[in-house]
Amino acid sequence: LFLQKYTTSMDFVRKFERQCGSQASVKRLRSHPSYHSFNNKWNLPVYFQIRFREIAGALEEALSDTLEEAPAGSSYCLLATHMVWTSLLKCWSDQMFLPLLAHRLWKLSLQILARYSVFIGEVTLRPVSSENTKENKKLVPVGRKESSVSLSSGEDQGNGSSPESQPSPSISSTQLVYVAADLDKLQDQIPDILEMIKPKLEMIGFKNVSCIAGALEDSKTSLSACAPTLNNRIIQDLSESSFTYLKSALEVPRLYRRTNKEVPTKASAYVDSALKPFYRLQNEYKDILKQPMIHQWLEGALSESTQKYYETVSDVLSSVKKMEESLKRLKQARRTVTSNPVGTNGGMSDDNKIRLQLALDVEYFGEQIRKMGLETSSIKSFSALTELVLTAKDQATAEQS
Repeated sequence: LFLQKYTTSMDFVRKFERQCGSQASVKRLRSHPSYHSFNNKWNLPVYFQIRFREIAGALEEALSDTLEEAPAGSSYCLLATHMVWTSLLKCWSDQMFLPLLAHRLWKLSLQILARYSVFIGEVTLRPVSSENTKENKKLVPVGRKESSVSLSSGEDQGNGSSPESQPSPSISSTQLVYVAADLDKLQDQIPDILEMIKPKLEMIGFKNVSCIAGALEDSKTSLSACAPTLNNRIIQDLSESSFTYLKSALEVPRLYRRTNKEVPTKASAYVDSALKPFYRLQNEYKDILKQPMIHQWLEGALSESTQKYYETVSDVLSSVKKMEESLKRLKQARRTVTSNPVGTNGGMSDDNKIRLQLALDVEYFGEQIRKMGLETSSIKSFSALTELVLTAKDQATAEQS
């Protein structure tokens, strides 16, 4: 209502000024006390404060309370990022914009982007939780009091109290992916912000567009700086989820020692389980994530989990070798076959079955990596892992022959 009345009144003033016969008469009109009195009735700073609280309040609520999904029809995954974009649109909409407030709206736009950068930094510090319960898909407040940067209009910024210590809230793996997808999309839309602002600034005769573009580029750089930490968190989560199953390689000896099981012919079930987090990333998020980003996460997470897998398999094979040597020494000492490592059917020994099983597991692991569109040569420690199990497999087949 204020904007409508103000716009109508200013249109009347401009039309009235056109009735003046010369520039001198226009200047005399504008210097008249009645003219100043009329303009002073429109308290634009107060109007801005009201709209500022409206925009900033809604944004802070979205950033501070939960990481909920964005409403239907939004181009973003999460409500927080949706509200950032909505807030920017409001600043420069016809229902908000006034030429005399352009500098304040520009400052608010930069503050909104800066606040979002802080929000991303806060989110990446949260521990990753299980996604089995609905409660794990929410965050306790992380904004306002905890934030090192908050939105302020500059005219009425108060002194905030010291933040209270709070337990670290959690974030789900899905939310981490959504945050990364939104962050990437918002960076891509920075040029759209410039195109949205330019027509408004041209209305007031502002021509230094390069200055505006440079400031937005700085904001984009600030957002980009959040990406490495966020990517590392996602890679770490994927790696840990995968290795939870890959460490089951430690159980392979127990499956074959003195069990008289047949010679293994296929990979263990734990390998497929270890690959599920990667399959899920490729299949469930392909519509919201760029392929290079998925590729980067897969390669990083597989490299980390493969390194741990290599260490695990190496420990198992070393243990198998020590057990084998111990039994040989015991046999030589007693000169009797009391603990024969060879199965009851006279076939492959239990130790060699273990070696063969691990080799089958690693071969299958490599095949699935290639099916994901990755090169095993780009996965750190995979070549060393392959060499390790091939040596063990050669030993098992040589002794069998």
